[in-house]
Amino acid sequence: MKLKSYRAPRLYLAVLAINLAGVALCGLTDPPGLVDLGNIVFDNFQRMGGARFDPAAPVRIAAVDERSLEALGQWPWPRSRLAELTERLREMGAAAIGFDFVFAEPDRLNPESLLALLPRSAETAILEEELRKGPSNDALFAAALAKAPTVLGASFKSASGGGLPASAKVGFATTGDDPAPFIPAFAGVVAPLPQLAEAANGLGSVNWLPDRDQVVRRVPLLVRLGDRLAPSLALESLRLALGASTILIRSANASGQSDFGARTGVNALRVGDIDIATSAHGEIRPNFSPADPRRILSIASILDGGVAESEIQGRIILVGPTAAGLGDIRATPLEPAMAGVEIHAEIVEQILANRLLTRPDWSRGGELALTLLLTLSVAAALPALSPLAGGAGVALIVAGLFAGSFFSFTLARCLINPVLPALAVAWQTLTGTLALWRAEQNVKGQIQAAFGKFLSPLVVERLAEQPERLVLGGETRELTVMFSDLRNFTQISEGLDAHELTALMNAYLTPMTDAILAAEGTVDKYIGDAIVAFWNAPLDVVDHGRRAVEAALQMRLELEKFNAQREEQALRGGYPFKPVAMGIGLNLGPCSVGNMGSTRRFDYSVLGDNVNLASRLEGASKAYGVDIVAAGSVAARAPGVAWLELDSVKVKGRSAPVAIFALAGDADFAASADFSLWSKDHKAMFEAWRAGDAAQAAQGAESLERTAPSHWRALYAFLGSCFLVAASNPAQVPRPPLVSLAGK
Repeated sequence: MKLKSYRAPRLYLAVLAINLAGVALCGLTDPPGLVDLGNIVFDNFQRMGGARFDPAAPVRIAAVDERSLEALGQWPWPRSRLAELTERLREMGAAAIGFDFVFAEPDRLNPESLLALLPRSAETAILEEELRKGPSNDALFAAALAKAPTVLGASFKSASGGGLPASAKVGFATTGDDPAPFIPAFAGVVAPLPQLAEAANGLGSVNWLPDRDQVVRRVPLLVRLGDRLAPSLALESLRLALGASTILIRSANASGQSDFGARTGVNALRVGDIDIATSAHGEIRPNFSPADPRRILSIASILDGGVAESEIQGRIILVGPTAAGLGDIRATPLEPAMAGVEIHAEIVEQILANRLLTRPDWSRGGELALTLLLTLSVAAALPALSPLAGGAGVALIVAGLFAGSFFSFTLARCLINPVLPALAVAWQTLTGTLALWRAEQNVKGQIQAAFGKFLSPLVVERLAEQPERLVLGGETRELTVMFSDLRNFTQISEGLDAHELTALMNAYLTPMTDAILAAEGTVDKYIGDAIVAFWNAPLDVVDHGRRAVEAALQMRLELEKFNAQREEQALRGGYPFKPVAMGIGLNLGPCSVGNMGSTRRFDYSVLGDNVNLASRLEGASKAYGVDIVAAGSVAARAPGVAWLELDSVKVKGRSAPVAIFALAGDADFAASADFSLWSKDHKAMFEAWRAGDAAQAAQGAESLERTAPSHWRALYAFLGSCFLVAASNPAQVPRPPLVSLAGK
């Protein structure tokens, strides 16, 4: 929708302003729909170029899987079994043991719990007395927890109730601003039994904060209950394995983390010697890998000695359910159903491998700035582009945005969201193109209303694209000019009333005009029964000489049809038939073309010496007895058709003579055997004339008058008479033109 020639319309600027405001609003508020689209993009990046499980990773899962349930019975097992597992893992050298369970209630398989189910009798009293002598399952589990580096899970909840153990399991240190307002807060907690919580070395949150589609993409490493902070199960297990006692929280405006006084939340956590970059809320984005069975060790195999010690020693062991029936199943970007304990394991793996995804603090601002820049750039370029070019350019921009985002993901694990700039650019292109189209239609409508009654449709179209051309003046361009005129029009019109004469002219001019327009010509004007037309203005026509010749040949055919129709009408009407003949002159050369006239009334027309020559050639066609005469400049641009040399004429105002030709037929006729023989004899005739043998030339003309097509015999009769006149005065040198055009 090219609108290069005038300023962008107000509608277009209004659309741009609205789009920029929408971009700013979306960039500052992060609408849920845009967030969802960004998540889809990043999910697909992980599917295409995400992480893969490393068998050397220092994390394994002790799984409550189907094999364990089959071997050890249904879940939950007695905690004496878990105590046995804990002892076994400690003996095999586990660096830390994290339980992805919340042991909030006493073991239902404790002896006292089982006794409560039995009827009261003397026998059960004796049994109760004996059972109370031994420790409970919870006591056995607590003892095992106290001997090993263990972490228990706690589930934080939005409803109030419950609390964390009074004794601190981990210390927190903060540099910079207070991070508490940014940490996900909960009103209550479901914590392990105090007996178990006191025995374990750590307590970690097992909470997830899935997105709207319930897919886990961001995992909080810290949660808050009131003014107390707690680490996640993965972070606490890592701390215990590293032997660290404190987690350092680096917040905004810490040393080396200046945010110019703004409170922007958490920047990073430090555990032992490991730094973990986080979001402002203490969250991380795992670069998930597909579920891998090599990460999982069946508890049944661990207890029966089927697992090598190398799989346990020095590793962090996370204990949790993987059997589908136990319910701890989550969706990740790669897996629609993954055990929660496996997600905890991936978090620890990626922290240790420094493989987490990052969403830099500057990303939102950078994406917004890029979006605004691209929107303005597209808005500036659209008025100068066609819809196809604009669409192609925008497609390249969008492809570049997504390619750049993917490279950022694969090379630096950096998440740069291409959705907002891509949507903004596409939307600006769509709405901008519609606004430009609407403005263009308005301009065309105004010009059509003002000028459509006296300018040709092509000129109106050109003026709609370039309204500044609606001024007096023009330009010099190379044009092919045509003059066409009817022969003996006065005799034909005799006896016709005004209505009949108008019908005759309309019937003649319509097919002639259609032939010119079909060949990309511009009809300049009608002068009675004459037509003036030209090619290569106002629109460029690269091969305008050839196109003008094609139009002339088609006009010849249309005239034959016109005469055939009139003859049939004359036979039906019983009146004499008078055939119509026409003459056409064609010339090619520089002309002045543009709006000619006065300041009150002007028309798009042509002027110049080459226009006059075209008119004279049309007049000469009658003298030569042919219907189409063209200058040599036209014949040179259409070499494939059937040309016959006529003469070299001296034109007033020109020092050099102009070669002129008659148009005998199209390219098919030029290649025929008949024209080959005809053309050969015709050339021989002119060779004799140029050699000074006028008598021989006259004989050639006489022969061609007998053999040439009937409607060409008048030409050879005329040429023969000219040659005989020249033969009677052999001393005249140089030979004059056969027909002088001077003053015509």
